[in-house]
Amino acid sequence: MSYPIEIKNLSKYYQWREKGGTRHFTALEGIDLKIPEGEVMGFIGGNGAGKSTLLKILARITPPSGGEVKLHGTASALLEVGTGFHPELSGRENVFLNGAILGMQRREIRQRFDQIVAFAGVEPFLEVPVKRYSSGMFVRLAFSVAAHLRSPILLIDEVLAVGDVEFQQRCLERMREATREEGRTVVFVSHQLHHVRELCQRVGHLEAGRLQKLGEAHEIVDHYLEKYTQKARQVRLDQRQDRRGNGQGHFIALDLEGKKKEALPGPPRTGQPALLKAQVLTQQEGTIDLQLNLIHPSGHFLTTLNSRLTGQTFTRAAGRHAFTCEIPQLPLMPGTYHLRAHLFLDGQAADIVEHALEFTVEEGDYYHNGQYFRKNLQGLFIPQNWQSL
Repeated sequence: MSYPIEIKNLSKYYQWREKGGTRHFTALEGIDLKIPEGEVMGFIGGNGAGKSTLLKILARITPPSGGEVKLHGTASALLEVGTGFHPELSGRENVFLNGAILGMQRREIRQRFDQIVAFAGVEPFLEVPVKRYSSGMFVRLAFSVAAHLRSPILLIDEVLAVGDVEFQQRCLERMREATREEGRTVVFVSHQLHHVRELCQRVGHLEAGRLQKLGEAHEIVDHYLEKYTQKARQVRLDQRQDRRGNGQGHFIALDLEGKKKEALPGPPRTGQPALLKAQVLTQQEGTIDLQLNLIHPSGHFLTTLNSRLTGQTFTRAAGRHAFTCEIPQLPLMPGTYHLRAHLFLDGQAADIVEHALEFTVEEGDYYHNGQYFRKNLQGLFIPQNWQSL
């Protein structure tokens, strides 16, 4: 069996001086791994676990402190928005520049140029400097270049989350093609666990720079979700440290409760009104958008509660703010779910918290016909009207 990626006892340490002495940080330690040709290998873990550091070492951006990494072939990398692109050059020029960096001949790039542009959907902006692209346009072009200039190894970080849902699905399908039909080896890092589950054959769970567990995708994702859920239950939302974003605002509290007229709030119930409550703290004045993604226990996205999609905008001064979202008829089957919380300030992600709220939906009569769904199915009801024609 051929192994395009071989990692032996890999370690990465950082140290810096500050008042009182020198501080040390272990980003990776003792990683041993072989990734066979044509496999999609995933890595999951919390922020600071070492996932991005590992990809940067594989991409030759960061040197290791110890151990050895062998890559048999060139690697295309999509690690951060902007990696490998020159902001002053046009989209067209950056395609050729990136291809040259990957060791491609100009003739080879020309052969695939139309495919790259069509996949990215940026043809009207090809002659525009990429510094004027939106983050979504930038990622579409960057991924398309990395995926179509056929180096044998493809390294993909969480940057795909910037794209919309439709583009994410196209990227996942392109990565499947790259492994299934072209025999390329893919290393994929993502917090979107349902993507990891459906794309990867094997997954490694990194924690504090160490490889905690390695195995089949479904086994490792289930193990990680259980461990992550237990940890999240023990820490209040405003004290959680495992959050992403620019820090200009953060969630303080979230709650979802059943809502009945002239009755005390109770647990959310199938088919009954419900009320989502959110409290946030912002560091500056701006437009606030809240996006709460409803997640199945398997990690699959079900639906979203999103203030921007409903056309509602809230412009507030810096400080503490409270928001509510009324749900007239809760469409969830009985079971336990959780919310992934996103806070946007002036269109920028200020705070993203995985597993921000876990809640249990109790059984109820969704269709008002006396039928209760008591099984723990965990899914969505759809309003429907059947007729015989």
